[in-house]
Amino acid sequence: MPNKPSAKKSLRQNKKRRARNIRRKTDIKDSVKQLDKSLEDNDPAAVEKALRICFKSLDKAAAKGVIHKNKASRRKSRLAARTNKILN
Repeated sequence: MPNKPSAKKSLRQNKKRRARNIRRKTDIKDSVKQLDKSLEDNDPAAVEKALRICFKSLDKAAAKGVIHKNKASRRKSRLAARTNKILN
């Protein structure tokens, strides 16, 4: 346990940030699962909507520093390639 007031505050901030980051990562995972489900259903409209949601959650996480921007770009590229392979 921290003893100094600044260390206590830092601990509080880290807990909040960690919860926020976990929430953002969970949003990414959930949106990818939704995309996989719509790919299985083979519905182009649902796939496009799910892909947009995936891109948005990845971009948000990269902008907030939860994941690196290159990781977000790589994931977006792979998701787009996977959807194009299945739909085309």
